[in-house]
Amino acid sequence: MTDLAAHRRPYTAVLVVPTGIGAAIGGYAGDALPLARAIATVVDTLITHPNVMNGAQLYWPLANAHYVEGYGLDQFAAGRWGLRPVHRNRIGLVLDAAIETDLRWRHLQAAEATRATLGLDLTDYVITDAPLGVDLRTAPSGATWGTIQHPDSLLRAAERLLRAGATAIAVVARFPDNTDDTALQNYRQGQGVDPLAGAEAVISHLVVRTLRVPCAHAPALSPLPLDPAISPKSAAEEIGYTFLPCVLAGLSRAPQFVTTATATAHDLWAHQVDALLVPASACGGSAVLSLSRTHTLVVAVAENHTALNVPLTALGGQPVPAASYLEAIGLIVAHKAGLHPQALTAQVPRLQPLGQASPLPAPLAT
Repeated sequence: MTDLAAHRRPYTAVLVVPTGIGAAIGGYAGDALPLARAIATVVDTLITHPNVMNGAQLYWPLANAHYVEGYGLDQFAAGRWGLRPVHRNRIGLVLDAAIETDLRWRHLQAAEATRATLGLDLTDYVITDAPLGVDLRTAPSGATWGTIQHPDSLLRAAERLLRAGATAIAVVARFPDNTDDTALQNYRQGQGVDPLAGAEAVISHLVVRTLRVPCAHAPALSPLPLDPAISPKSAAEEIGYTFLPCVLAGLSRAPQFVTTATATAHDLWAHQVDALLVPASACGGSAVLSLSRTHTLVVAVAENHTALNVPLTALGGQPVPAASYLEAIGLIVAHKAGLHPQALTAQVPRLQPLGQASPLPAPLAT
């Protein structure tokens, strides 16, 4: 008997949880990892980004997941770049000159541990020729962002590593310890917005945009005093001196970026994406807008509250609403199977004259 499944196109889903916006799921230290693991079991290929996969000292390898930095994901969704799967990357490590000696050694030991324990391939490290000068900011919405004073120093260090044979770049920048005490305390209690996340995205975006290689960032911070009341959602950041292990693990098999001029038959492109899952209130990002204009099924999840209020309907899109990620995963399963979701409920709608029927399935009953 012929195996029909072997002749079907692989089902590809994109999971987006924007960083620095206080997402109820994915706004803390790796708390979206269970979600990524669940989705990866029901799709053939999952494309997601460091904010979803990074859990400081904790991470979970997913054989069918692609770890794609946010700017690269935007370019992929727009059809400008493709993704080329790799067996491994050689990772170059950039350390901010502002990192104190003891703290630098903590990060070097973490990198050496991934070599010895996980077998990752790293080049020698480079220290920037000037302190990067990270500055943290907060927008009126409550979302966080930031700047660096010496982006040229970061790029020079990354270019040195690429010349030494690196194919992916991990960056550790010294972040200021004097963050807003109230914001930090709220974050440690599983509330509010990550005060570091927006600035982290700026750093990785710069490297990916300029050098077109996989990149992710880990902040260097002085250890915080023990607090027995820490939320489980933030606890992954409390168990060590560095957030670097998850970044190195993610970059080790992050896909390379390609253009149409260098494309091969094995590369992955935006037109192959079947579904996108995104928080219902955070649909203003470039990747979401690009994919929403294609055949891609966009599932907007209401349960994942954020500091934003940007629904896709306000931008002309027509997402399928889902109350929760559990419901969203059910929609993905039905979509992959070629089923209309309402066929799985007690209320199957009647056919209507053309022009009166809804072009999208209604949400599942809860």
